[in-house]
Amino acid sequence: MSVRNAILGLLADHPRHGYELRAAFEALAGGEALWSVKPAQVYTTLARLEEGGLVAQDSVEQDGGPEKRIYSLTPEGLVELVDWLGSGAPAEHHRDEFFIKLMLSLSTDVVTPYRVMQAQRNKLYQELHDLTARRNRANPRAELAQIFLLDKSIMHLEADLRWLDLIEARLDDIRRQPLPRPPVKPRGRPRKNQE
Repeated sequence: MSVRNAILGLLADHPRHGYELRAAFEALAGGEALWSVKPAQVYTTLARLEEGGLVAQDSVEQDGGPEKRIYSLTPEGLVELVDWLGSGAPAEHHRDEFFIKLMLSLSTDVVTPYRVMQAQRNKLYQELHDLTARRNRANPRAELAQIFLLDKSIMHLEADLRWLDLIEARLDDIRRQPLPRPPVKPRGRPRKNQE
């Protein structure tokens, strides 16, 4: 998910300043532990949105402290938000750091693939424990949406653990196959078409 689009959505609710947007985003996303955003990212994003005509500065507040610029959604920003909300969200399962580690362990002698898999399994079990404990502490009368988000994360971790078992069971088959290599490109200048 784009923080950019989330900011548009939060401003559709009501005008806000940067710090308030950051706090609202983290609360919406399930807390800082699940998705934290740096203040600089919020302010940089707001500047880009303003430059693109999607948000506008409404006013400046100063309650005895530093100035707080209040931003609101423009009609163009609302169109952008509606388009984003109406489009599907891509699953982000294809870029997998563990998979790269596993492939490197298969192609080098630095560590064994079993060690890489065990380290990943340990990490997944720790995350599963932490999320399950957090889910169990959540109040279903006040945090049902967050419980469903935690359930989704827990189910993904459980699927990842099953996937690791599958890989481990078939590791010898994987080792017998050639490792992916880039295609060989001819060197030098391409030949001119001679007609």
